[in-house]
Amino acid sequence: MKEIILKKFAEVFGDAEGAKAYFAPGRVNLIGEHTDYNGGHVFPCALTIGTYGVARKRADNKLRFFSMNFERLGVIESSLEELVPSEKAGWTNYPKGVIWAFGEKGMEVPCGMDLLLNGNIPNGSGLSSSASVEVLTGHILRDFFGFEVSNQDLALIGQYSENNFNKVNCGIMDQFAIAMGREDHAIFLDTADLSYEYAPIALKGAKIVIACSNKKRGLGDSKYNERRSQCETALAELKQVIDIQSLGDLDEDTFEKHKSAIKDEVRVRRAKHAVYENRRTIRAVEALKANDVEQFGQLMNASHVSLRDDYEVTGTELDTLVEEAWKIDGVIGSRMTGAGFGGCTVSIVKDGAIDAFIEKVGKAYQEKIGYAADFYVVEIGDGPRTL
Repeated sequence: MKEIILKKFAEVFGDAEGAKAYFAPGRVNLIGEHTDYNGGHVFPCALTIGTYGVARKRADNKLRFFSMNFERLGVIESSLEELVPSEKAGWTNYPKGVIWAFGEKGMEVPCGMDLLLNGNIPNGSGLSSSASVEVLTGHILRDFFGFEVSNQDLALIGQYSENNFNKVNCGIMDQFAIAMGREDHAIFLDTADLSYEYAPIALKGAKIVIACSNKKRGLGDSKYNERRSQCETALAELKQVIDIQSLGDLDEDTFEKHKSAIKDEVRVRRAKHAVYENRRTIRAVEALKANDVEQFGQLMNASHVSLRDDYEVTGTELDTLVEEAWKIDGVIGSRMTGAGFGGCTVSIVKDGAIDAFIEKVGKAYQEKIGYAADFYVVEIGDGPRTL
């Protein structure tokens, strides 16, 4: 891939003199969905697919962007004086947002750059192509200008730029999983205080399979911000009767005891998901540590049911993929992953069942939805790096 992107960079920008190549992964969350902005736990891992980039410093303040995924758009030009989000800027709002965020944190970028990207994460899939671009951009800026930032700082800067530049009220999980990824490990992260531990993923005789629904969704124009707001209101109502900082502070029994403080049935269901999903995630990691992959799978299945019924973020496409997966012998667990409303499912599938899984789930999905899903057998990889 390095040779391919350097060659393309030379084609687009005249030559590749002084250019360097980089990579940042995508991520998948194994369990713990819509808990990251509710002070709960998440359990994501970085993938070996992600975003490749080639970058070169310029002698002026110009920013020139090119994506091999959106070739028809050609080179999109901007400058360090134009670090404002705009619809016209399209995907370049993500790298521009990170450059802006570094400046906001007291790290002014002193010169422009040429940047070429090539992602092999399906766009709009919910595998965090945007967070991958953010972490990649941060890693490039650190490498170019010697900024004293850790990988955890890169995650926080990426989240800050998405919240404040792109106006998407995302939690920390995506950027954290990408920046802090470790091969063959998932990250058990407490989003309330960013304490974390690496848990080895030893799926003996099984693999992680991602099914992409190919239903495109944009986080900002989805119901994501609405769900977040419903949880914030429910938390404020609960705080009237119990001393908590977040929904993640509650266990199931305490929630059931005090849920009558929430004055709306829909908000009760939203908060219930946040509380129960957090406890499921804690139990799922305990199951993995005890080598109980079957129990982990059952908790994945329960997670999907909660996301479908209490949080209502799945939709026909994701429900079809998961419900068809549950019918296949050799599927240990399956659930939607990401924000929902389209995007992907994640399944743990025994090696001997993978071909049948892809064929049968794919056929049923095509028949019901009218277009095809794409399937990826993935591996767990490291965080951002210079190639």
